[in-house]
Amino acid sequence: MADGGPGHGQDVRRGCRVSGSARLDTSVAHNARVWNYWIGGKDNYEVDQRVGEHVAGMFPLIREIARADRWFLGQAVRFLAQERGVRQFLDIGTGLPTADNTHEIAQRVAPESRIVYVDNDPIVLAHARTLLTGTAEGVTDYIDADVHDPAGILERAAGTLDFTRPVAVMMLGILNFVLDFDAARDIVRKVMADVPSGSFLVLTHPTHDSEVGGEGQIPAMKFWNENATPPITARGGKEIAAFFEGLELLEPGLVSCSRWRGEAESLAVVPQYGAVAVKP
Repeated sequence: MADGGPGHGQDVRRGCRVSGSARLDTSVAHNARVWNYWIGGKDNYEVDQRVGEHVAGMFPLIREIARADRWFLGQAVRFLAQERGVRQFLDIGTGLPTADNTHEIAQRVAPESRIVYVDNDPIVLAHARTLLTGTAEGVTDYIDADVHDPAGILERAAGTLDFTRPVAVMMLGILNFVLDFDAARDIVRKVMADVPSGSFLVLTHPTHDSEVGGEGQIPAMKFWNENATPPITARGGKEIAAFFEGLELLEPGLVSCSRWRGEAESLAVVPQYGAVAVKP
């Protein structure tokens, strides 16, 4: 994720408040748009399609990873809303809106749910203005902010979320863009330190672990880092598990995201770990 930059404005439409600045570069493939291409979306450019096809040729599982990550999002949000009564979600690194976004799933269970999306890709911002609209009972917000600035994210999210009540912090496929491990772990610690007991961390992250087929990600990520933005890294399961230090992992723990609390029969085991943990 690139820096959010100055010049934030605010747009209020049909229950969706949006703030951000315009920075759109269509000459270089960008993760949000390539990911959209892999899951069959239309919000991408030729450069994104070209790089996406090359990566998929090197590592065919990438499309399965994209679909499995999306499936995991649905599983986790439904579980938290239905079984744990969560009514607040902070979705950091939301990416481009598609079908069944976090707010749609949560508000289908509980229309009063409040969701704040965080991203800083300008094409995501443009789509958020029209697509990330929620129920009349709840609130759906979008803030243009950088994952490297957790304090700023929390400060602005506090305009919508009540941080005296539990919050589900969603970090799906975002910490892999924070290349320094200690910096990534500090981001999680700072965010989770500011949410109350009973809050949740929902996280997915690509891995190079061979037992889930992750070794093929290494050359594909090298190509990505040379031809697209932002740069990305995979991590081993032990490193990814460290993001949950001080939290209590829910069953089944850290697993391939296509195997979390029920198997997605149409999806293979993928080298993308997923887990949900609660803050004691």
